[in-house]
Amino acid sequence: MSAPSDTAAQAHESDWLDHAIRAGLVAYGVVHLLVGWLALQLAFGEKEDSASNAGALHYLAQQPLGEALVWMVAIGMFLLVLWRLLEFGFGYREESDDAKRWRKRATSLGKAVLYGAIGWSAVQTVTGSGGGQGGTDSTTSKLMDLPGGQLIVGAVGLAVIAYGGVLVWRGWKEKFREHLDSEGQTGKDGSVYVTLGKAGYIAKGIAIAIVGGLFVYAAVTHDPDKSGGLDQALQTVREQPFGQVLLTIIALGIACYGAFCFARAKHLSR
Repeated sequence: MSAPSDTAAQAHESDWLDHAIRAGLVAYGVVHLLVGWLALQLAFGEKEDSASNAGALHYLAQQPLGEALVWMVAIGMFLLVLWRLLEFGFGYREESDDAKRWRKRATSLGKAVLYGAIGWSAVQTVTGSGGGQGGTDSTTSKLMDLPGGQLIVGAVGLAVIAYGGVLVWRGWKEKFREHLDSEGQTGKDGSVYVTLGKAGYIAKGIAIAIVGGLFVYAAVTHDPDKSGGLDQALQTVREQPFGQVLLTIIALGIACYGAFCFARAKHLSR
């Protein structure tokens, strides 16, 4: 009889997990396409929902068969959580450097938390249990009230900026190619996929870095109202000189990231 750890390790290498990952990536792509669409609406002053993951899910729920689609997104996100948790527990065994292996596993755990947050948001959207619009600023306010809260908020902001910077770097250097099989990187289709990935990673990284910047600004000014999520970050872009043009470019880039998720699902390499 196999030990539970052996069974989990086998699951991590199984074909069925590949199918689960593909389904999750499609769901993740749908969310990003909708965020891009809402950001584009914001750029032209016609916003229907907040340009964020939660706003995208709410927007999707209002469409025909919307609740069923949101449930599908939730399931897809939780499948990605399962993948990343298995990766955290049993992945990267080929790495000879222990520090590098555990760094990659920690990254997988962080992504599991991210996917889980989107999946939980989808469940709340479809069940109506969101509990109102507490908002990022209320969370920041609670952090500010903790001992050393101002430093905590600043550190969170810097970490978010760093994550955004990593995405921009991965996009510019085309490090995302490792997520595509050889067929997905060659020929005319491969060129399109790589272009989508490059635009998507850079745009998403810039947007996330702006979110981090808002946290740092909130920490420096000791004003939690200055912090905000993706929607507020994009509104900040909109308010700058040439903001409409910049926000349009970012919106299209986020949509490109969503399209790249579809390409990654088709040409999965892990």
